[in-house]
Amino acid sequence: MDILWLGMLALLLTGYFALEGFDIGLGMLLPVLGRSQRDRDRIVAAMAPFVLANEVWLVAAAGVLFGAFPEAEGKVLFGLYPLVVALLVSWILRDAGLWFRRRADGRVWRAAWDWTICGASCGLALSWGTALVAMAGGLTGPMPVLPGLAGGTAVAGLFALHGRTFVSWLLPGQVTAGRRNGWALLLSACAAAAPAAALLAAAAPWLLRHAAPAGTLNVLSVMILPLTPLMVGAQVWVWRTFGPRRAADPVPSFF
Repeated sequence: MDILWLGMLALLLTGYFALEGFDIGLGMLLPVLGRSQRDRDRIVAAMAPFVLANEVWLVAAAGVLFGAFPEAEGKVLFGLYPLVVALLVSWILRDAGLWFRRRADGRVWRAAWDWTICGASCGLALSWGTALVAMAGGLTGPMPVLPGLAGGTAVAGLFALHGRTFVSWLLPGQVTAGRRNGWALLLSACAAAAPAAALLAAAAPWLLRHAAPAGTLNVLSVMILPLTPLMVGAQVWVWRTFGPRRAADPVPSFF
């Protein structure tokens, strides 16, 4: 049962990096790819329908970590407290920027929130990369500064690549010059998820030794596993509904 829940954690966390990675990457590249207000509106319209669905994967991963691997959850929260706070603040600011940028007209208002989205997205990518490096080190000493910054920069670069590939696939020739097919998007998604997958592979023996008791895992299986197909089905619906055939509208429906 512990192996099943380790696989569930790996699926959710790598799924979050593969899916939310392009949203974060597009936020980072918003001032670069969006050279005009119309282009920035197109970019936000492209990412908007996917944001909330992608964030569900992180919420679910946190729930699995808390329920199935409580000792690991405690070490992560206390050992990475500053980074956890940075992640949450960046997450809130990024989503606030997406919500508020279209709540009023005016160049200053839009520009302020566009830069908020960009800065918060950079904060998310750098915080995730630094956190992965710190977790790979076992959280046994002080937080590594230079390796953490290098890891954060690497994750930011992978997210930026994934974001650019996504917008080239969804809006070919509109905000980027090239066109990418679904295989290129799948490849960039695998690249974005690779750091999380590498960490989980290295930490798997420790996680299995510190899993919750079998009774707890059995209860979690009855409560959570039946909901997994619903989450996957909802994600498939989002991609089928807001894929390239629906990407022509430059105005987001809810962002």
